[in-house]
Amino acid sequence: MNLAEIKTVGVLGAGTMGNGIAHVCAKFGYHVLLRDIEQRFLDRALDTIARNLDREVSKGKVAEAERPKILARIRPVTALDALAAADFVIEAVPENLQTKAEVLRAVDAVVRPEVVLASNTSSISITALAATTLRPDRFIGMHFMNPVPVMALVEVIRGLQTSDETFTLTMELARKLEKTPVAVNDAPGFVSNRVLMPMINEAVYCVQEGVATPEAVDEVMKLGMNHPMGPLALADLIGLDVCLNILEVLHAGFGDPKYRPCPLLRKMVAAGWLGRKSGRGFYTYSR
Repeated sequence: MNLAEIKTVGVLGAGTMGNGIAHVCAKFGYHVLLRDIEQRFLDRALDTIARNLDREVSKGKVAEAERPKILARIRPVTALDALAAADFVIEAVPENLQTKAEVLRAVDAVVRPEVVLASNTSSISITALAATTLRPDRFIGMHFMNPVPVMALVEVIRGLQTSDETFTLTMELARKLEKTPVAVNDAPGFVSNRVLMPMINEAVYCVQEGVATPEAVDEVMKLGMNHPMGPLALADLIGLDVCLNILEVLHAGFGDPKYRPCPLLRKMVAAGWLGRKSGRGFYTYSR
């Protein structure tokens, strides 16, 4: 399959990353099959996409006349069989190996043999995920950054079995979406989270040990290191549960204690303080 043959993109999962990927694909002319297990998740995703498009219209990034056309290209579905019409599939379900493997096995049985399956995983082995399917040569990592409509980077991760054709096609698709793809080999956390998560984790330790308040930690990193957002505010944006999951993948994958999740992070996740999406993390948010 070549780039010109991709007309319809399937997106598995309508959460934060899934709705952002659907938004971007529809914006650049692709028909999108956005699939989730319940209609309420799809309704919430479409509301989010509509609001984000309103923001782009107000900033002059999308023409007013294009807004309804973009939304019309997104077809929400709950039936997995609907993905049979997809020419390229991007999985964006929760960051859990078992969950992803189950979904990927199911969609692998539905889509045409030549279709590429890409995972938006932020840390899980692409090689391991590919092995759960019958098309490991047509499986690849396509790690978008949050928020997807805004962030330019896509980590493109080759598994051990990924073919050159699959890699080239995925790089081309990322560029068609006006993203900047960066080739990365398969390792826990890839590059982005292997570097980012230890910094976030250390920032949490600073709070746990009373070295500084969350506000002070973030201010130091913004003013001293020229970061646009402090690590704890960023953790709240990503989701503290997601940060914890990634750190556990890093810790298990490398067996190195430097990746051990901070106990305070575990405690906050156990309390349901997940960051922006729950209304409370290291900061409080209006919902």
